[in-house]
Amino acid sequence: MDLREIDQFAKDIIFEAGKRIRDAFSYDIKVETKADANDLVTNIDRETELFFIDKIKAFNPNHKILGEEGMGEGIESLDGSVWIIDPIDGTMNFVKQHRHFMITIGFFVDGIGKLGYIFDVMREDLFYAIEGEGAWYNDSPLRKLKPLPLEEAVIGINASWIAPNRRVNHEKMIELVHKVRGTRSYGSAAMEIAFVVSGKLDAYISMRLSPWDIGGGTIIAKEVGAIATNLKGEPCNLLVQDTFIIANPSIHQEILTNYIEEK
Repeated sequence: MDLREIDQFAKDIIFEAGKRIRDAFSYDIKVETKADANDLVTNIDRETELFFIDKIKAFNPNHKILGEEGMGEGIESLDGSVWIIDPIDGTMNFVKQHRHFMITIGFFVDGIGKLGYIFDVMREDLFYAIEGEGAWYNDSPLRKLKPLPLEEAVIGINASWIAPNRRVNHEKMIELVHKVRGTRSYGSAAMEIAFVVSGKLDAYISMRLSPWDIGGGTIIAKEVGAIATNLKGEPCNLLVQDTFIIANPSIHQEILTNYIEEK
């Protein structure tokens, strides 16, 4: 398997898909809801996922595809060559703001992450990694993350987890918010992961993410030294929905031990 060839292929279709999405703003976008009123999907999400499926199957029909909109195969294992795709991560931002949404893709071989991509569609910024060879932001190498104390960290977290909820002890989360230097929430898991691997954030925490939200980002994380796990500190299971934290290695365990208490 020539990873360089697959990497170039992935970049080509990501940039082409990005242009298709930007062009979509010139005609009507049809918005629907999925699990709840705030879980949005558009015709562009579905068309973009189909675009990726068609391109990948033409490239290699033996490659399997797991996509957010369910147009790939029903995958029960990561055996073989598997693409995990989110055609638009941050659909509400896409619909409401026309920015702050990402394409994110991970390429796995027998469960091992080989290639990871997060693409900021409107800025045309690409974060990517090749297993064992490093990570890049466009043409600039991303450096290994430098240690820092939690008091100096800026973390990504949704405000809903600071309010009373059924998933996590919000009082502990309030303590965390008071401890760190600042918090941010961007409405796209892939964007927040991209910010952690590039040092713009120092951690990102979520109570519920799917494999396509994090697949590409976990590969980039490994190359810069970030730690990505669920909130029990276990490796991410890329076949099920789960909790998630990605963090600078100097603060990952401290956050889990002192501030995360699942219900």
